[in-house]
Amino acid sequence: MIVTIEKSKAEGKISAPPSKSLAHRVLIAGAFSEKSEVTNIEYSNDIEATLDCLEALGAKVERRENSVVLGGLDPFLAKDCVLDCRESGSTLRFMLPLCMLGGSKITLKGTKRLFSRNLEIYEEIAAKNGIAFIKGEDYVTVCGKLSAGEFKVAGNISSQFITGLLFVLPLLKGDSTLEITDNFESAPYVNLTLKALYDAGIKTSREGEKLFTVCGGQIYKGGKVTVEGDYSNAAFLDAFNLIDGNVEVLGLNPDSLQGDRVYLDMYKGLKTGQKEFDLTDCPDLAPVMFALASVFGGAHFTGTKRLKIKESDRAKVMALELEKFGIEVDVGDNEVTVKKGILTPPVEALCGHNDHRIVMALSLLCSITGGSITEAEAVAKSYPDFFEKIKTLGIVVKNEN
Repeated sequence: MIVTIEKSKAEGKISAPPSKSLAHRVLIAGAFSEKSEVTNIEYSNDIEATLDCLEALGAKVERRENSVVLGGLDPFLAKDCVLDCRESGSTLRFMLPLCMLGGSKITLKGTKRLFSRNLEIYEEIAAKNGIAFIKGEDYVTVCGKLSAGEFKVAGNISSQFITGLLFVLPLLKGDSTLEITDNFESAPYVNLTLKALYDAGIKTSREGEKLFTVCGGQIYKGGKVTVEGDYSNAAFLDAFNLIDGNVEVLGLNPDSLQGDRVYLDMYKGLKTGQKEFDLTDCPDLAPVMFALASVFGGAHFTGTKRLKIKESDRAKVMALELEKFGIEVDVGDNEVTVKKGILTPPVEALCGHNDHRIVMALSLLCSITGGSITEAEAVAKSYPDFFEKIKTLGIVVKNEN
């Protein structure tokens, strides 16, 4: 899909979409319960992937207009099956440990880009437990049973491995410890997981920042959970305020544990001339921060190495697209410098690189200069009605299928 955005200003009130990060977590916790209801759900591609996988494993799932009633999943009784993770890294890494509980042969499939992401932590755990782990270009097949014990996970690869294990360790026979080694990056996402577990009646104890003890044989409790607004995607809406817009974003919890709420401080920094930003714990904010830096005279970013393993190589592709606006970007191994320049209308179509956050970041700049974006359908991954929503704010958007 090609989207053309004309020069236009955003004004008005808009509700933040539901948090995708929280939705994944409460849906999995709810699936383990006898019966739970999760409200304020948006059926993005990633959330659909998680729901489809839970159903394939044996959960009962009832989709309603903006809520889901689900439960009854006993992963120890899962039969041989295939799970389609589509392009969702959260789905893949959260589901893999669940597939190592019942001893069945389970295949998780998805795009080649998804399976280019690191899975070595789970592969090592599988080997130690005698679990078969066969990985191809677009799938991984596991067969075997995970046992309670001592687990060590590097904290500088992805917090998703930690979350995946925290969901299954309470179900095992026997107690377990989970130790985080190396630097603990994206720690706020683990805090979201612990909150989802707590709300589902699961107890964990924590010694310091990096050591968790989890008792086995616990039972997930049902209930009703409402997914709060998403700071990650709200950042793209609130960004219009930095380019002469007047937008009020509603539905955000000021006491949220979401790590990406840090965008509020980063935006204040941009407006006051700050030029140094650390993205280690908030990589999903990188595309919008790069875009805004091009408007605010450039900036230097550290903690960018993990951008290579997202839906696209986000530092590299943002450099390619910002060049079309006349902005030069230097990309290093763990740093990015957006240089000072004059934003000019792109003379060729921009590319979304099949990455929802790249598309939304480019849309922001197109509202300043005008421009067209190919592969704009990528927004369906997390925010399916993004373009319809910004139209309500006065942004002129024309779709071409």
